[in-house]
Amino acid sequence: MRSMKILAAVAALSLVSSALSTAWADTYKIDPVHSGVTFAAHHAGAGWVPGRFNQVSGELNIADDLAKSTFSVEIPVDSLDTNNEKRNGHLKSPDFFNAKQYPTISFKSTSVEKTDDTHLKVTGDLTLHGVTKSISFPVELTGTGEFPAGTKRYGVRSSFTVKMSEYGIKGMPGAVGDEIELNVMFEGTK
Repeated sequence: MRSMKILAAVAALSLVSSALSTAWADTYKIDPVHSGVTFAAHHAGAGWVPGRFNQVSGELNIADDLAKSTFSVEIPVDSLDTNNEKRNGHLKSPDFFNAKQYPTISFKSTSVEKTDDTHLKVTGDLTLHGVTKSISFPVELTGTGEFPAGTKRYGVRSSFTVKMSEYGIKGMPGAVGDEIELNVMFEGTK
C-alpha cells in the first residue's frame, strides 16, 4: 500500500513537472548592440525625417505557448539621435519629448495573441511623455541563432505608428506631422 502511494506521488510530481516545462518561458535580455528603435516624422508636408534611439534595454520572455510570452522595453529619451545636434536638442526640449521631466519611454506587454507560427499581436502599456496608453501592434518572430558559441539569440521586429498628440506632445503643428512611424528590431541573448 505504501509503495502505491509513493508511485502515485511520483506520477503526480511528473505530471506537474511536465505541465510546468510546457509553460516555461526562455528569458532573453535585449542586446543593445544588435537591436534598434528607429523613427520617422513627416516634415513640412514634404519628406520624412529619420531618427533613432541609441540605447534600449529590456526582456523578451518567449514561452513555448507563444500567447504566454511577455515583452518589456525601456528607452532613455536622452539617447535620441537625428544626426543633427540642434534638432536633437529641440526634440528633447519641452516642445517635444521633454527629456528632463520624462527621461524614459517604456513598454510592458499585457497580452499576446499568436496569429501564426511567426507572427504575434502584442498589446501593452506604452508610457511616453508621462502618459500611459494601451496599444497593439504586430510582431514578427525573425528567428533564433547562437553567436558566439554558447550565446543563444532570439529576434523580433515590428513596425507601427503612434500619434504624438495622444501622449500630450504638441510639437510643431504644420511643420511636423502628428503620426510617427516606428521600426523596432530586437535581438535578445539568453
